[in-house]
Amino acid sequence: MTDQLTIALAQVNSTVGDIAGNSDRIRDARQQAANSGADLVVCGELTMSGYPPEDLVLKRAFQDAVKSEINALAQETDDGGPALLIGAPWRLDSGLHNAALLLDGGKVASVRLKHELPNYGVFDEKRVFAAGPLPGPISFRGVRLGVMVCEDMWSGDVAECLQESGAEMLVVLNGSPFETDKLDERLSYAVARVTETQLPLAYVNLVGGQDELVFDGASFVINADHSLSARAGSWQSQILITRWSRATAGWICQATEVAKTESLMQGTYQAMVLGLRDYIEKNRFKGVVLGMSGGIDSAISAAVAVDAIGADKVHCVMMPSPYTSQDSLDDAAECARYLGVQLDQINIEPAMQAFNKMLAPLFVGRDEDVTEENIQSRTRGNLLMAISNKMGHMVLTTGNKSEMSVGYATLYGDMCGGYSVLKDVYKLDVFELCRWRNQQMPEGVLGPEGRVIPERVITKPPSAELKPDQTDQDTLPPYKILDGILKCLIEDELSVADVAARGFEVDTVRRIWRMLDLAEYKRRQAPPGVKLTRRAFGRDRRYPITNGFRSHI
Repeated sequence: MTDQLTIALAQVNSTVGDIAGNSDRIRDARQQAANSGADLVVCGELTMSGYPPEDLVLKRAFQDAVKSEINALAQETDDGGPALLIGAPWRLDSGLHNAALLLDGGKVASVRLKHELPNYGVFDEKRVFAAGPLPGPISFRGVRLGVMVCEDMWSGDVAECLQESGAEMLVVLNGSPFETDKLDERLSYAVARVTETQLPLAYVNLVGGQDELVFDGASFVINADHSLSARAGSWQSQILITRWSRATAGWICQATEVAKTESLMQGTYQAMVLGLRDYIEKNRFKGVVLGMSGGIDSAISAAVAVDAIGADKVHCVMMPSPYTSQDSLDDAAECARYLGVQLDQINIEPAMQAFNKMLAPLFVGRDEDVTEENIQSRTRGNLLMAISNKMGHMVLTTGNKSEMSVGYATLYGDMCGGYSVLKDVYKLDVFELCRWRNQQMPEGVLGPEGRVIPERVITKPPSAELKPDQTDQDTLPPYKILDGILKCLIEDELSVADVAARGFEVDTVRRIWRMLDLAEYKRRQAPPGVKLTRRAFGRDRRYPITNGFRSHI
């Protein structure tokens, strides 16, 4: 009977579809773990295929490639080194499963299938996977491991079944995307399973960005006495070595590294940086180009880009019109100097005049309105796309969640681009992130230390500068009111009456509710962006464009 066990928790940054590359990352993790004397290396959910694979996993060729690579890895475990417990899609007679595979002794020694398939928010697993039965433990070198896959830990049934079947510890393979309050939620569910089973629990999460999702790592171990004995860092690939001993009362993980928890602003900012970095690098873009307006949204977007990929890969373009203030020109230039990025200037007035001339015969007798404002925005979008086509840089859009909620954005204009780091960030949080970044140097970033955003950019009234003396508050309520209402409508799904009961003026709530509904067609055409909250636009919140529901206005 084994009385000592060394388990390596491997936070691997997989890429969906890069099966050979993912396999190499697992090999590297195994080698690092072997150097520390590990008996077992545990990786996260679907590490071999990347997570989430979506409908790609339905391709038979994809499934065959995963199986081939799994078998090759399994053969390598006949070298006397550590075994591997990894996540992968696995086809059986019962269907295609989200599985945990134990590779040991040169073969696939055991298979456990995910029982609880999530089908809410960003998760569509019932669309592509078949649910497995309630599992029993895996026998590994004299230890009975209760293996669960992600959602299996969120309810008590699987853990209870494993405990009743003789499991001595719980091991959870996860693909848990970052949300602003997710770390506490994970710990809460883990503690609940430990309390119910009186078993220690090791939780291994993925790290890295995959389209709109970003995984923060922060793998951990909780002993049966509820003590947190180990926690890996967030936002980084890492091998966390945990050493276990069998005692009279069961297995105990020796206290080891426990990474510090991070603040809300730090976690949000790091998620934006990693999400953008991996989107650019995994899709092989040369860098990014963005419009630098002298406003706060473009300033923080540029800062995130520099922190993610370096100033040499960030190209900023100021595109003034006759309505652009000298302050905006100066602020854009100062921000570019702080960040060390290239800043070019293209005056759009000739294009505005050309469009006015071309459209004059059709618009005769009609006053100027939002049409002419949108022409300016679309001209800028066209210029940025031209630079993107010529230089190979992805256009980074700069709109925030408050604007996208109410349609305060121009389709094919400032919405034009390939990715958005502010898509799930409300305007008031943009201000807070700017202040935070000016005072903090986040770990692992490539940008400069100290102030990166000019103070006036933060303090001046926001403006699109599409007409004389324009400010956002000409069209929208103050952002404190707007964001408060939007969080009630979006995050909490409250009715107009319920939102008004929280102290907001009912006519303002009705107006914002209507703007939110009408802007759905714009959001459906918006670029992807980092998911940060529980109700990000896109797969989290799916509303019909054609929508006649008005009963609660």
